[in-house]
Amino acid sequence: MQKSTAEGEGRLETEFVNIETASDSLDSSVVFHVVTDVLAFVLYMHQQIPSVLQDITLEFEELQNEQKDLTVVLQSEMKASLRRTHTARKREVKQGLRRMEKLMRSIANLKDAFQHLITEIPDIERVTLVLGASPLRPLQVYELCFSHEKIVPADFSRTRIAEGLSRKAIRTLISRGAGSDRSSYSGPSKLFLLVKAPAYLNLPLHFLPKRDFKYNKKIVPFKLRFQRRKHYVEADTQSGDAGTAKSLSIESSSNDSIWFQCRHVIKGLPSETAATED
Repeated sequence: MQKSTAEGEGRLETEFVNIETASDSLDSSVVFHVVTDVLAFVLYMHQQIPSVLQDITLEFEELQNEQKDLTVVLQSEMKASLRRTHTARKREVKQGLRRMEKLMRSIANLKDAFQHLITEIPDIERVTLVLGASPLRPLQVYELCFSHEKIVPADFSRTRIAEGLSRKAIRTLISRGAGSDRSSYSGPSKLFLLVKAPAYLNLPLHFLPKRDFKYNKKIVPFKLRFQRRKHYVEADTQSGDAGTAKSLSIESSSNDSIWFQCRHVIKGLPSETAATED
């Protein structure tokens, strides 16, 4: 990994960290999984979810299955004491599902919206995750930039390349102190996703244009740039493969890119510990 300096948009210059891959391209599936993995990391490290997203998803599915099973069981004849036990358990399961379903639905909607966007615009260059009351009043900001030398169709399957880049990104964020102050939890907040894309993007059900998006200058964002290793880019240039990439890059940069904010906002779960103390 190498470090470089990039210009902040109306801000003091902040440092990017380059995360490199030997892959031929950063296709849509790689971008999708890297962004959603970092999003899950942000939620967990900033105490917006009680455990890692994979565990929460599994718990939610188990509760759904248990609710179905209890519904079937309670339709059969049984002793009154056993019925009371099953009824009480079903009530607990229902409460657990009610607590989690809004979070799970918002995460699923956001992922679906992001997948729609990068299917239409596979060469997006910047994604920003904002944790706070609003995008203009952030507590934390994460900026992810992607350097596209080639545009390759993708089926959004989880590849080893995506897995490896996600691990590198999360290790890098941890090493730079992301989420290290676990004592600073101040309750559930909101996570916003913004994408810089050509102004012609038309996904009104999922994204709204935010042309003049700028967050508080006092916030120092975590910035990662994902790109191919220099050795492989030079090899493509020498073989002539970079011609298409260069023309695509020029075409992309000539578009009037603006910020779009995802309509689907993720709100963190209240801490059960804090609720008990209250």
